[in-house]
Amino acid sequence: MSDAAQPTAAEVRAAAEAVKTALDRHLAAVERRSGEDDPAVYEAFNELAAAAEEYDELLYDRYDEVTPFEIPGSDDSLPPYTGPEEPNALSVLIRRDYVVVEPQRLLAQAQRVEAVEESGAVTAGFDAASGTVHGALGVLFGEFEADEIASRHKEFGLEEGDSTLWVTSSDEPAEPGEWLEAPFDQADTHQVVCRFDVSAVFDDDADDDIDDDIEVGTLAEVGVEDAVGPERGGRRGEDADREAQDADR
Repeated sequence: MSDAAQPTAAEVRAAAEAVKTALDRHLAAVERRSGEDDPAVYEAFNELAAAAEEYDELLYDRYDEVTPFEIPGSDDSLPPYTGPEEPNALSVLIRRDYVVVEPQRLLAQAQRVEAVEESGAVTAGFDAASGTVHGALGVLFGEFEADEIASRHKEFGLEEGDSTLWVTSSDEPAEPGEWLEAPFDQADTHQVVCRFDVSAVFDDDADDDIDDDIEVGTLAEVGVEDAVGPERGGRRGEDADREAQDADR
């Protein structure tokens, strides 16, 4: 960054003062909170996060220094939890993305499944079900649980993409067959009890060849370490990314 584009010392000082003010407001909101999901605390938390992030950025731009704080992001944050305090029913919403990187491996695995099920009837080539990628996927996902495919995806010629798991609460269980036609249309982010995301965007270094993804958890205030509420979670991946950037600085 050029000298002309750098913030002034006065701007950095003003940002530091804004953090102090936001800290006082946050503490005051916590002291006066009316319940676990007090919107005033939620608002004060976001103001403090924004002020701290602004100060961190200006401090680095001006002095090439960083703060020791974990600054949560806000783009992917969940709204305040408004579901029942003691849920009578839960819904688990899962999405996992894959890329078919080895179609022949996928087809071969499907053929093996059919060969076992049909007592060796498939002896020459693929039959109508497992002879296409579309058919092979139907065979494999019909035979194996989704969690098993996730743990063995490389065996099936698949490469993992992003995944997310949401646990939502409700007062009453759904009627049998009620949501089968549109299983995800009724998802209410205000009733998410916990959320776990896995994505390559959380990698410490985008240029590394390491395949390990960072799992991000968002939990309600249930005493779980590093989990402080739906509206304040889901950011550990971003925090880890910032820590990696700080280390590079």
